[in-house]
Amino acid sequence: MRIVDLLKKEAIVLSAKVEDKQSAIDMLIGLHEKAGNIKDAAVYRAAILEREKSGSTAVGDGIAIPHAKSEAVEKPGLAAITVPDGVDYNAVDGNPSNILFMIAAPNDGDVHLEVLSRLMTLLMDEELRKMLLAAKTPEEFLQAIDQKESERFDSEKPAVKQPEGYRVLAVTSCPTGIAHTYMAAEALEKAGQKLGIPLKAETNGSGGAKNVLTKAEIAAADGIIIAADSGVEMARFDGKKVLKVRVADGIHKPEELIEKIQSGNVPVYHHEGGAEVSDDNEGKESFGRQIYRHLMNGVSHMLPFVIGGGIMIALAFLIDTIAGAPTDSTFGTYTPAANFFKSIGNVAFGFMLPVLAGFIAMSIADRPGLAVGFVGGSIATLGCTFAAPAGDSTAISGFIGALIAGFVGGYIVVLLRKLSSYLPKSMEGIKPVLIYPLFGIILMGAFMCAINPAVGWLNTAISNGLNSMGSTSKVLLGAVLGGMMAIDMGGPFNKAAYVFGSVGLSAATTGSYEVMAAVMIGGMVPPIAIALATTFFKRKFTADERKSGVVNYIMGLCFITEGAIPFAAADPLRVLPSCIVGSAVAGGLSMAFGCTLQAPHGGVFVFPVVGNVLWYIVALVVGSLVGMLLLGLLKKTVKE
Repeated sequence: MRIVDLLKKEAIVLSAKVEDKQSAIDMLIGLHEKAGNIKDAAVYRAAILEREKSGSTAVGDGIAIPHAKSEAVEKPGLAAITVPDGVDYNAVDGNPSNILFMIAAPNDGDVHLEVLSRLMTLLMDEELRKMLLAAKTPEEFLQAIDQKESERFDSEKPAVKQPEGYRVLAVTSCPTGIAHTYMAAEALEKAGQKLGIPLKAETNGSGGAKNVLTKAEIAAADGIIIAADSGVEMARFDGKKVLKVRVADGIHKPEELIEKIQSGNVPVYHHEGGAEVSDDNEGKESFGRQIYRHLMNGVSHMLPFVIGGGIMIALAFLIDTIAGAPTDSTFGTYTPAANFFKSIGNVAFGFMLPVLAGFIAMSIADRPGLAVGFVGGSIATLGCTFAAPAGDSTAISGFIGALIAGFVGGYIVVLLRKLSSYLPKSMEGIKPVLIYPLFGIILMGAFMCAINPAVGWLNTAISNGLNSMGSTSKVLLGAVLGGMMAIDMGGPFNKAAYVFGSVGLSAATTGSYEVMAAVMIGGMVPPIAIALATTFFKRKFTADERKSGVVNYIMGLCFITEGAIPFAAADPLRVLPSCIVGSAVAGGLSMAFGCTLQAPHGGVFVFPVVGNVLWYIVALVVGSLVGMLLLGLLKKTVKE
């Protein structure tokens, strides 16, 4: 399906004047309507905006390709505008977009993915982009596309038939499986043509793998380039020279990568199970970068449990609030509907730390590390010791314990691999199914049982310290409690502060209610501060973090501090200090204003029972803004 067959002259506007992203979308939808591609503009607009919520469709280099499948689409079609002055479309490179195509696709089939792939391949050509911006009429615009489309795709088939086969192969993949996947493939294939080295690139896009490498091609190739930021099936490359890099390197350094393969200075890949992607020259990778990569693997897999579970718990609070439930220990489970959402949400949350630890370990040791990390993360939540196999509330290591378990679990499996390398080759098959999981879990269990009591002691020491502060300074106590709620977000410091506040409610005094108010506001600030930062300091966060940031508004308002964990785990040296200071400011102000709270949980849903609620809101806003500003100051601009 050719681009020029889908794009009509009446659906093209050159040198358009648009003020912002929304006005650009409205203009493109209007062009679709004019061309007869859609039958209900409102329904189609909703589909476009829903797609934009999952991440901007601006891919950089001045290109934006909003797209959507919708029942409102009468027939597949394209609309296009050029904006010489550019429009801010939230592109990953931070630059304005000046060439915008909008794809309208019916619900049946994947025509939008096919068109998107072809468009991205064509728009990688800088000469075409210049021709499109210079076009004076829609006819010139279409002619430029037709010319480049014929050059690129009409000559594709003869180029495939290389008598000597492909000397270099590549696989490209990005997390969304759309733009950068195809951009890297196109850049590598063009570089191969320029160097006179036949190259074939497989794309692992959102519509599935395309241009798939065959066994014969893999066997005959000099080497394989894996330009990917997401999992690639690696077993087929066992015994071949494999160069593993980021997808961005495939776009920006294609010639360098091909020349490196041809030099032969590339390690031979030996597969040990699972789909994996790692950076080029992992052995030369800095220790800090390795730690970050392992952390991100755990965080990305943990995030759905945090978001799904957190929103279900928030729904439970909302239902009980509407039902007029008492704000006591039963709040959130008082009505059957609330109890359902709270129970399921708690189950999802229960997986959060095991998943974090499991996938950190898997990043370090591949698939054999998964089980060992999961067990370690579970032990961190259960409080196992040598004396008590499970359920010791004084020995729960929480978030920090799960982080430790993930890294220790991964390196335990790495150690077991080295030790088992001395075993006879006839035992090779039982290593991943018996030796690694059995001995790995035994060692992991022993390690966690050994460190859990120390964490329990730490919790007790912290709680005793807080009790001794009460009579010294009310404001200082509020600041300390608020800050502690943000130190480890569900770990020993957080739990110690929360237990100190909630247990004190039994005293039923004004002082104990003030403490509980400071504790809850301290726990609300981190997610809200992060959500605000992702909104007002977008360049400091990745596209995935910006998507998740919106959910943190809900989690923060519902007193679900754990919503901040993925951000803290990804960048602890900047996120944690910012959140701690913001929470400390909020907790101190809450105490200074004499705010009180009689409920142990609930976030905004228990604000009706907060004493001095208006000043409590002021404290929350000030603390959140302080955290946001510190995040904007401390975090580095992200290069995607």
